[in-house]
Amino acid sequence: MKTTMDITLYPNLIREALATVTYAGTKKNLIESNMVDEDIVINGNHVRLTLLFPRDTDPFLKSTVKAAEAAIHYHISKDVEVEIRTEFATKPRPKADQLLPQVKHIIAVSSGKGGVGKSTVSANLAIALARLGYKVGLLDTDIFGPSIPKMFGVEDAQPYGVEVDGRTLIEPIERYGVKLLSIGFFVSPQTATIWRGGMATSALKQLIGDADWGELDYFILDTPPGTSDIHLTILQTLKLTGALIVSTPQQVALADARKGIDMYKNEKIQVPILGLIENMAWFTPAELPDHRYYIFGKDGCRQLAEEMKLPLLAQIPIVQRVCEQGDNGTPAALDENTATGQAFLSLAQSVVTVVRRAEKQS
Repeated sequence: MKTTMDITLYPNLIREALATVTYAGTKKNLIESNMVDEDIVINGNHVRLTLLFPRDTDPFLKSTVKAAEAAIHYHISKDVEVEIRTEFATKPRPKADQLLPQVKHIIAVSSGKGGVGKSTVSANLAIALARLGYKVGLLDTDIFGPSIPKMFGVEDAQPYGVEVDGRTLIEPIERYGVKLLSIGFFVSPQTATIWRGGMATSALKQLIGDADWGELDYFILDTPPGTSDIHLTILQTLKLTGALIVSTPQQVALADARKGIDMYKNEKIQVPILGLIENMAWFTPAELPDHRYYIFGKDGCRQLAEEMKLPLLAQIPIVQRVCEQGDNGTPAALDENTATGQAFLSLAQSVVTVVRRAEKQS
């Protein structure tokens, strides 16, 4: 490494140094990858150049820029003042407050713990809203345990890219009148998704900001259970209309539901809780439609709603057919003639009501 500027700088010298840097996205050097803009500006010992990346969300962007600067210092001189700009093949993703400008209401469906049927509620709520005539999108934000593709019977679907205003965007899958996206469309359902937190949040941001969601009345987010980096990413990326909390009547589930409520009510977050949904409220056998068996306790969510001064939007019973329909890709909300289908339709109408009420109060 030269320590003083005893060499004359010229563009090809810079390119030779950059040819020693491998871009992880192509496994080729920057020159071979056509990532170095021709316009290299040299003024004394100051070099200004532009690197071209596929998109602003490129996971190798920062490391590549640092490696390029280090290569110039190592192969030419550490006294070279390097200014590296970046440009993208597609236009940059809009800023957080400008994301999804055509989406009217963004609602997070959340639960304090897993196993309470949150994804089932999300899927059926989205379908019920669509059946009421609204334009609906549903994003499966559970990066590590996506279930929406199976619930909608579209596990083999493969979203493709479309050009929109100079950007290449993911086209959501449409099913039952609902626009869908899930990481499940991009990974093998037989393989565990083993990612660090940064990779998961980056993938989620792409599903939100790099997709052609278009005009929506309701954008439903099926969130993972608990409180995690994914929830923080959602809160930092989108302005939520509000959150729905799903729980069973069981005390263990209710204890975790309180944590979910507390997260959204935190003074640094302050997302309105639109209401509670009690899932698995009771069991009714098909052969005894007038009988109710309170397997997980009775009215636990109702009591929590009263305590928290929040509306209880629905009590959804356990019906064997709900599980079967979720497994075969035909959610219960598709059939309004069943008790469960009616329950989800009523839930959708309640959600519309509380959203309108919240709009008037804001």
